[in-house]
Amino acid sequence: QVQLVESGGGLVQAGGSLRLSCAASGRTFSVNAMGWFRQAPGKEREFVAAINWIGVHTSYADSVKGRFTISKDNYKNTVNLQMNSLKPEDTAVYYCAATTATMGLAFGEYEYDYWGQGTQVTVSS
Repeated sequence: QVQLVESGGGLVQAGGSLRLSCAASGRTFSVNAMGWFRQAPGKEREFVAAINWIGVHTSYADSVKGRFTISKDNYKNTVNLQMNSLKPEDTAVYYCAATTATMGLAFGEYEYDYWGQGTQVTVSS
């Protein structure tokens, strides 16, 4: 089992920044990649960013490219999502996820087998 705990959500004005963190524990040696997803009210959960377990390769959704940065602290087994130039449309519950099955980066939520509880990000206009 892998446990994921997110932190860092909150309320911010448009144009501001937030940093989300996801602490992984348990059988982390089995994790191949980590990802962030988000779900806005009334919408499907969508991919935001992914990083492989050693933190070398990353990928982003077009909607956040250039504004968000995913990174990994290999000593703390923590994955971070730095979010800059936030927009009201970034408002959502953000979820951290881990995949033990997919080799390389994973973009579909069906590829992830462990999920955090989610953290709310609200961007006011």
